Amino acid sequence: MRASDSPEHPSRRHWLALAVAASTGLTAGPLQARGRRAAPAALPAPLAEPVDVLPAGLKERLVETGLSLDGFGLHVQALDGAAAVLSWQAGRPFVLASTSKLITSMAALDLLGPAYRWRTRAYLSGPLTNGRLLGDLVIRGGGDASLTSQDLLAWFQELRAQGLQEVWGDIILNRDAFSLRPQDLSSTPEPSPDRPHHVRPDALALDAGVVRVAVQSDSGGRANIQVTPALHDVKLINALGRGGACVANAVYRDVEGTPQPQLQINGQWSPRCGAQQIKFSPVSMRDLGLRAIEGLWLQAGGVLRGRVVEHSASSPVPWQLADAQAAAPYSEHLSEPLSRQLIEMNKRSDNLVARHLMLSLASDFPNRPATADAAQARVREWLTRKGVRRELVGLDTGSGLSRLERATPQAMVHLLSRAARGPQGKLLLKSLPIAGVDGTLEGRLRGGAAEGQAWLKTGTLLDTRGLAGYVRTRSGRMLGVCLLANHAENVAAATPALDACVEWAARLA
Repeated sequence: MRASDSPEHPSRRHWLALAVAASTGLTAGPLQARGRRAAPAALPAPLAEPVDVLPAGLKERLVETGLSLDGFGLHVQALDGAAAVLSWQAGRPFVLASTSKLITSMAALDLLGPAYRWRTRAYLSGPLTNGRLLGDLVIRGGGDASLTSQDLLAWFQELRAQGLQEVWGDIILNRDAFSLRPQDLSSTPEPSPDRPHHVRPDALALDAGVVRVAVQSDSGGRANIQVTPALHDVKLINALGRGGACVANAVYRDVEGTPQPQLQINGQWSPRCGAQQIKFSPVSMRDLGLRAIEGLWLQAGGVLRGRVVEHSASSPVPWQLADAQAAAPYSEHLSEPLSRQLIEMNKRSDNLVARHLMLSLASDFPNRPATADAAQARVREWLTRKGVRRELVGLDTGSGLSRLERATPQAMVHLLSRAARGPQGKLLLKSLPIAGVDGTLEGRLRGGAAEGQAWLKTGTLLDTRGLAGYVRTRSGRMLGVCLLANHAENVAAATPALDACVEWAARLA
C-alpha cells in the first residue's frame, strides 16, 4: 500500500490504553459494559505473555536507524509453537498498515471459502419480445472489486447472444449491496484524482474507479490518445504540444454553460517518447459507471432507447417476487474465485479488493446489504474462535488504510500459525509476495538467504512500516513473522532494519 496522508486517528489514546492492558495481562475488552466484568468462560484462553528476545546484532541494527526502540514491535516464532526466536514488545498493539490484509485474507478463506465469487446480476423489468426489452435493464452490483470495462463489454455481448438486443427503457444501476455511512469512511483518506489507491468501496465498482489514458506517437509523430473506459458524452481535448519532453497529464473538468464535461490531455510529446499510460480517478465511482456503461452497451452492439441512470426509490426491483422470494437473474457475471483474488490483493497490495472482501464478510451478504458494523462484528467473532481477544487485534476496513487497524505482533503470528496448519494454508502462502522475486517484495531482500525463502505482506503508511508472513530457515523450518515499526518521523529508516530481521531469520538453522 502506498503512503497515506491520513492523520493519526483520535482514538490513539484508546489503543495505547489497550496496549497497557495487554502487557499487564488484563482481559477487559473495549466494548465491555461499564462496571461489569466479562465472564471468564466467555473468553478464549489468553496467549502466553511474550518474553523479549532481541539478539545483540539485531538490536544494533534497530539502534542504527536512529529511531526509538519503543516504536518497534517484533515477533518471530516457529509454526510448531516452540519458543519465539525473536520478540520485542510483541504484546503491544501496533498500527498494521497493509499487513492487515493478512487478517482479511485468513478470515475470508475461513468464512467464504477459496471458491467464493462475487456476482454482478442483470434483471429485466419487462417482457423481452423479438430481442426488444419493453422495460428496463437493471444491473445489480454484487461487490466485485475486480470488475473491468472489458469484463462488462464481454458480458454485454453475452446478453445480446442470449437474445437481448434493444433496451426500450433505461439501464438502471443498483449499488445497494453495500450500505455505508459517512462515519464508516472517516478513518481512511479522502479519494483524489491522483491517488486512485484511495478509492472507496462501491457494490458496482468498475475498473477500480480508475481511468487510463494511453498516449502513443503514431508514424507521423502525432500523439494518439486512447481512454479506457471510454467515457460517454465527455469531450476529449488533445492539448499535447510537440517538444523534447515526454510529459503528459490529464485534467477532467465540468465546463460552465455546457452539460458536456471535458477530459484534456496536456504536456509535451515527441516521436521518440513511445507509449505512456496515465492512471487517475477523475470522477466518483457512480459518475464513472454512468459515463462508461452506456458506451460499453453501445460498443457491444446494443440499442438503448432510454438512459443510464442510478437506482432510486421509484425504480423497479425485478429480483423480488410478489411473495418476497428472490427471482432468478436474466444473467450474471462471476468474478474470479477468492483464491485468485487474494493473489491480486496481496501481491500488489490492492486496497479496493481488501475493502470489498471485508464488507463481503458481513452476515447474509449479499442477500442483505453489507454494513461496516456487520463485517467488523463477524471478524471479531472469527477472531474469538481463533483464540484471540478483541483488544489484541482490531480490523476496520480490512485494507490497512485505517490507523484503527492494529494488532500485537504475537497475535498476528498466532493467527498465521493457525492458518498455516489449516486447510487453506498453502493458498494463503501462495498469495503473498516472495522476497526478491515478485509483488511488493520484488526489489527487496535480494542476494541473501531470504531471497525466495520468505513470503511476506508489506505495509506502508507515512508513520508505519511492516512485514508479516512466513520465512523458511536454512534447515527448512517454517517461521511465522510479524515485524512492525510505528514512528511519527523518518519511519522509512526502519525498512533496512526490518529486512535485516528477515535475513537473520532465514539464516537460522
